[in-house]
Amino acid sequence: MKRSEINRLIEDALLFFDEMNFKLPPWGTWSPEQWKKRGNSCEEVVMNQLGWDLTDFGSEDFNSIGLLLFTLRNGNPQRDRKPYAEKIMIVQEGQVTPMHFHWSKMEDIINRGGGNLMIQLYPSDREGGYATNSFQVNMDGLVRVLNPGDWVRLRPGESITLTRGLYHQFEGERENGKVLVGEVSAVNDDHTDNRFYEPAGRFPDIEEDEPPRYLLVGDYENYIDHSWE
Repeated sequence: MKRSEINRLIEDALLFFDEMNFKLPPWGTWSPEQWKKRGNSCEEVVMNQLGWDLTDFGSEDFNSIGLLLFTLRNGNPQRDRKPYAEKIMIVQEGQVTPMHFHWSKMEDIINRGGGNLMIQLYPSDREGGYATNSFQVNMDGLVRVLNPGDWVRLRPGESITLTRGLYHQFEGERENGKVLVGEVSAVNDDHTDNRFYEPAGRFPDIEEDEPPRYLLVGDYENYIDHSWE
């Protein structure tokens, strides 16, 4: 992805957050220069991978296959005792997050507002393929029985619990607008905990065609003082 595209997408995200009256922590809008001045006080942000995260999953077509996230809080088993994480995400109409499950993380996905979120679900077998049995999910505390490949629709205010090993793919329902999606989960580790059904790149290769206006979690190493290490 080009840095200019990433800059534009984050600017658009900030406008959507404002429209939805969702507020980021103060450092969510810091410039690289502000990070350089304050970075030595931001150990938890850096080490627990908080902040902007944007990917096209290696598709080179973010609008079709991609996701924009902001990690608000996250634990780190090597450093602290925080057992939970929280993210806010923006999913565009028809924009797919590819089919995957988590080896360790259990999560609730919540439609916080905007359009409808469509989620397709499959149970997994021991080899990491699709299982053929029916299965149960909890949606806002109510049990629902599904068959492999079924879709569920989350309208604003609705949520679903995704257990370990449950394949899920989601997208914004067309002609309903962008979706503000929340995630509340166990500690998140996108480097080791994702199992994609088909190979996908989790973090983008970036073409630096212009300077960053905001930092992604992958930029911290190059911009922030790590003097605490």
